[in-house]
Amino acid sequence: MKPRIVAAVLLAAGLGGCLSTSERSAPEEPAPLSWRDLRRLPEPADVPRLAYGTAPEQFGELRLPLGVPGPFPVMVLIHGDCWGADEDYRYMRAFAEAVSTLGVATWTIEYRRPGAGGGWPDSFLDVARATDHLRVLAQTHPLNLKRVVAAGHSGGGQLALWLAVRKRLPASDPLHVRRPLPIHGVIGLAAMTDLEAQHAVIRRDCGSGVEALLGGPPAQLRDRYAQLSPIDLLPLRVPQWLVHGERDPVVSADMVMHYAASARSKGDRVTLGVTSNAGHYEPVVPGSTTWMTVQRAVVAALLE
Repeated sequence: MKPRIVAAVLLAAGLGGCLSTSERSAPEEPAPLSWRDLRRLPEPADVPRLAYGTAPEQFGELRLPLGVPGPFPVMVLIHGDCWGADEDYRYMRAFAEAVSTLGVATWTIEYRRPGAGGGWPDSFLDVARATDHLRVLAQTHPLNLKRVVAAGHSGGGQLALWLAVRKRLPASDPLHVRRPLPIHGVIGLAAMTDLEAQHAVIRRDCGSGVEALLGGPPAQLRDRYAQLSPIDLLPLRVPQWLVHGERDPVVSADMVMHYAASARSKGDRVTLGVTSNAGHYEPVVPGSTTWMTVQRAVVAALLE
């Protein structure tokens, strides 16, 4: 990214210094946002869907910054909602639009999910293929593929963190692909980081979401959980920025703090921002109590 663009991004975001390794902000909202609150928020205008495969769910939306020259760093955005088929990527659109104003292109992907042709291994292969498809998009769009950051919300956070380690997969692994596009860093937004430890809570809030994704419960598929759960993949060997709400009822702040401490102990560079009066959805809502922390994470990833 060109220095003058970085300077403009810093000024626009109100950021003059570095993001601290742990931060808490004062409460600004009376109660955390609910899923219903999130779905009531306005969405930005549509952009064309760009296919990366032949299945109906294999597409993404590419947004480019306006008014500044490229090539642009790219953020791969991965939605969560328990990996299920009931909801899709659209709740991430406002986030993508807002992030694009910080000087980064956003590639918001859809993928086949359990109940919609996905599950093990296809959901993971779709996320991988969508990411690698940036090589095709870069042929006609000004994208800087040397600076690709993966960002995911909730279950999408697990997928984003997993993307960082694809290059380590052996050829015998069902998720192995040749020449995976390198990931420069990961931003976890209320990210699920320990699929086995969080299994009971995930079942409470998501039903059989993680079991449908992986093909069964941890007791039956312990090795598969360990191969896909971020905490078991450490060290990821890429910088990570975790944005979390202290009042998150789905992924507890203690859980993400434990992940951050484990990652640091194994040599990973992890920046954790916990906002006191925020829940599970604030990290993906522009203008929410977590938004300054999100902006700092994005700018830090661009300058890394």
